[in-house]
Amino acid sequence: MVAGAVSLPCIISHADNHLPKPLCKSSDARFQRLKKFLHEAKSPMEHLAAAFIVEADANHLDWRLLPGLSVIESGAGRAFRGNNVFGWNNGDSSFRSVREGIHFVAGRLANGKYYRGKTVAEKLNTYNPNEGYRQKVQQIMARISNSEGM
Repeated sequence: MVAGAVSLPCIISHADNHLPKPLCKSSDARFQRLKKFLHEAKSPMEHLAAAFIVEADANHLDWRLLPGLSVIESGAGRAFRGNNVFGWNNGDSSFRSVREGIHFVAGRLANGKYYRGKTVAEKLNTYNPNEGYRQKVQQIMARISNSEGM
């Protein structure tokens, strides 16, 4: 056994059977941009691009917020533990799958008592109040927006 953060390829497992199917039209420009961004970032979560978008849409979140957080918190899914690519709960929370983590965190950012009704900037300041954190995530979000479709 190795101590420290471990990263394994993200796969959709049987643990995800209770989650909504991540259906996203391949013609969706957001899907193309996010998939390209994750590919260029050498992210093992590239195949979860649709899940990020579906969960954002279902929870009325900016579609770039969840992947932006995952880039800062886990190097775009390259370094994490417990399928927690968001560092949720100071990294102490575990999920049955990365997909379940996306679903859970999206729900909390939309409806959790500390996040409900807040703007993206306010959500980020609540998520991590450290100076410069919000700006780092927003810079990643802007980079995702600027990724052209394939």
